[in-house]
Amino acid sequence: MKHPVDVHVGKRVRHRRWMVGMTQQQLGDKVGIKFQQIQKYETGMNRISASRLWDIAHAMDVPISFFFEGIEEEANAPSATTQGDLLADKEALELVRSYYAIPAEQRRRLFDLARVLSDAA
Repeated sequence: MKHPVDVHVGKRVRHRRWMVGMTQQQLGDKVGIKFQQIQKYETGMNRISASRLWDIAHAMDVPISFFFEGIEEEANAPSATTQGDLLADKEALELVRSYYAIPAEQRRRLFDLARVLSDAA
């Protein structure tokens, strides 16, 4: 049975991998494991050891704490739509990645426009 912490950490691995535009194969190559193992980590089927999480964090240039962010909120509201659930959506991840690829000044304008449009809806 999957442990909720393993599932959460796996979602965060997938989220960060998508944000940096890395495939499972590329991440596996960087940490010295097969992409199938990355798949198992991302679904929470396999638990990530501390040393492997260290390697993954280093490969994706984030602190280890990144993988545990939001876990308290998720534990307190398991039925609510969480950030992890939203980030499981490929389209949402592509949108976020594209958004951060836009230069900062233009990104701010786009953000302001999106706010105006959402208020009008």
